[in-house]
Amino acid sequence: MTHRTSEGALPARPIRALGDSELDTAVDAIRTGPQGPHVAAVFDFGGTVVGGFNPPPLLHRMLRRDSQRALTATLLGSIRGARSAGEYERFLQHAMYNWAGVPESELEQLGADLFRRSVYGHIYPEAWRLVREHEAAGHTLVLVSSVTRYQVQPVADELGIPHVLCTTMAVQDGLLTGHVAGKPLWRNGKADAVRRFASTHDIDLAQSWIYADSAADLPLLQLAGRPTAVNPDPRVALEAAEKDWPILHFRPRRSPRATDYARTLGGFAGLLGGALFGVAAKAHTKQRRQMADSMLVRAAGSTLAGSRVKVRVAGAEHARSPRPAVFIFNHQSQFDIIVLAEVLGAGITGVAKQEVTKNPIFGPLMRFVEVTFIDRANTVAAKAALEPVVETLRGGLSVVIAPEGTRSMTPRLGPFKKGAFHIAIQAGVPIIPVVIRNAGEISWRNSAVVRKGVVDVAVLPPIEVSSWDPAHMDADVERVRQLFVETLLNWPES
Repeated sequence: MTHRTSEGALPARPIRALGDSELDTAVDAIRTGPQGPHVAAVFDFGGTVVGGFNPPPLLHRMLRRDSQRALTATLLGSIRGARSAGEYERFLQHAMYNWAGVPESELEQLGADLFRRSVYGHIYPEAWRLVREHEAAGHTLVLVSSVTRYQVQPVADELGIPHVLCTTMAVQDGLLTGHVAGKPLWRNGKADAVRRFASTHDIDLAQSWIYADSAADLPLLQLAGRPTAVNPDPRVALEAAEKDWPILHFRPRRSPRATDYARTLGGFAGLLGGALFGVAAKAHTKQRRQMADSMLVRAAGSTLAGSRVKVRVAGAEHARSPRPAVFIFNHQSQFDIIVLAEVLGAGITGVAKQEVTKNPIFGPLMRFVEVTFIDRANTVAAKAALEPVVETLRGGLSVVIAPEGTRSMTPRLGPFKKGAFHIAIQAGVPIIPVVIRNAGEISWRNSAVVRKGVVDVAVLPPIEVSSWDPAHMDADVERVRQLFVETLLNWPES
């Protein structure tokens, strides 16, 4: 990797360390295979892109008790996808009966709400990576499902998949009629829909990839020149073995277990114990900064030890020098704070949203390390609050900022705001990108539960921004954002 020059060159694209895993083999096949939009990457929905959400027991009793609960149960319970014709027929019957007369806008909103509340956490990270690889290869991305767009569309939007093929419900005057419009996309119906799509979009299916998991999707898999069985059921596993299809096994998307709750308690105990010990260890100095640094470092280490989460770092030399600097990171999890403290160590503070002050644990700790809190709803006040950060940097303290402005629900990067870059320019310090991978798997966006795993961190070389024009830096900021995108796809060696 190289440093940015005064002419504006960014660090070179990192090289992914090749491995022998199923996923690495699949990625290599995409990168070395045919490229361009005439090649499709077709992903089945339930069980392949999204895991979990088995049909709830006694569903018909729930449906009779509460209409809103009925809509929710039908939407969530069918996401996994039916495993038999009878199961799919029951879903259609429930949907047609309970959705009849419901405004389509209500189902669209409920689907979007359910995605933000829970479905986002059930998207397989492995599927996200495959989608990104196919996107980079210029392939036409398609998400196909036997269920409806009210379940599928929010996931497609989050993954950036522009084409959705699914069972369509009939609508009249904005209300669902209680009937299916056209042929349901079950078994051969799904394969027929993909075949029609390929015909109208000039897709060469013999060169294309199709990913699916269940026996009902065998007609779909058999369309492709490059079929891939994902989390296959026994019938698909047998077919894949007979025809030498690649098989991928994705990590299950499951609810927290007792061990996860115990791990979380251990982490919180480590956080509080480490913070108190860190302050006490430097209390004799009567120097707040020394106590804050000690607290930060010991709290992070104790939290990781208590929760048994490991952090693996590439580019660690850039975490300590040069200082001061503005460190920017991609934000997906509350656990990012612990990871950053572990990687960057002493001599840092941050910028966070005002709402964090209400957190009974992180609020007081972040105030002690002199984090600047901003009100995102008030742009004028937010800009005013950031002005002292420049002086903080000039005083020798580094600052950590999430340029997306909020946590994302998946590894997908949001647009970067310019505040961090303005601060770096005014203070005369470099920007140092810190790319975090897997923290969202350790602790989901809307959850405090900590799961077992390893968080990967890549600290990229510093980027000199002194020559940037603050009034015309959109392209510069986007190039930095693309460094994050590239690093997540092409992870550097540790």
